[in-house]
Amino acid sequence: MSTIKVALFGWHPDVVNYDKWPGMTAEKLRAALEGDRDRLLDLGYSVDLHYIRDGETAYDAATSALVGQPYDCVLIGAGVRRDDDHFLVFEKLVNAVHKAAPQATICFNTNPSDTADAIKRWT
Repeated sequence: MSTIKVALFGWHPDVVNYDKWPGMTAEKLRAALEGDRDRLLDLGYSVDLHYIRDGETAYDAATSALVGQPYDCVLIGAGVRRDDDHFLVFEKLVNAVHKAAPQATICFNTNPSDTADAIKRWT
């Protein structure tokens, strides 16, 4: 059986507006994202964590990260999807996945603790 290859997309912890996320810090977010990656690795997935640094370059950055890669599933994190201020960034990422990795399923988590569940739903 081949390893399922997964791409995770989320905001880089250094660019998040933490005023919107009480109790969250860059250190906590980084630990959560890296913890998600490590849990998936422990489950046998091949995982690449891709950080978004700004909305203007999100489409090009995601397309570059995905093109030519045999990803089976792409997760777009809740920090992008659930923040109304980042609706256009979310839209850019969905279209980048559609264009650059059409073979991949797309999934969404609701928070860092359910990333593995989201991936399992679609792989």
